[in-house]
Amino acid sequence: MKEKQQHLTQEGIKKFQEELEHLQQVRMEDIKVKLQDARAQGDLSENAEYDAAREEQAIVYERIQELQYILKNAVVIESEEGSDVVRIGSTITYRENDTNKEMTFKIVGSAEANPFDSKISNESPIAKSLLGKRSSDTATVATPKGYVDVTILNVH
Repeated sequence: MKEKQQHLTQEGIKKFQEELEHLQQVRMEDIKVKLQDARAQGDLSENAEYDAAREEQAIVYERIQELQYILKNAVVIESEEGSDVVRIGSTITYRENDTNKEMTFKIVGSAEANPFDSKISNESPIAKSLLGKRSSDTATVATPKGYVDVTILNVH
């Protein structure tokens, strides 16, 4: 099976590395202590603390594997200073032509996407319709409310 490239900014790589380190060195050690304490109570068949610790261990282990996969397949997004072409890593400001509403966001890889932090995935319909365009270009963007014509105001 071919592994999928994970487009990440340097900031994203650092964030994922720090999370991985925390999970491996802090959380897994905490869970190990919880499991030892629960085992010390005796009968494991009806031990809710033991079951909860095992469940937590499985969740943390799954996240560790996910982070290792992301970092193993990471492709660093290099910023191109002065380029006005929309690409992964670009921060874009556009205006919806019918409402004059302006939006600003950064296009990042799917692993790093967080709409609450104004970071959208390069695989999203909005990003796909803007990639390769330039400042002052217009594009038709697919949104949950339908198609919207936009003008790109700024790319950096």
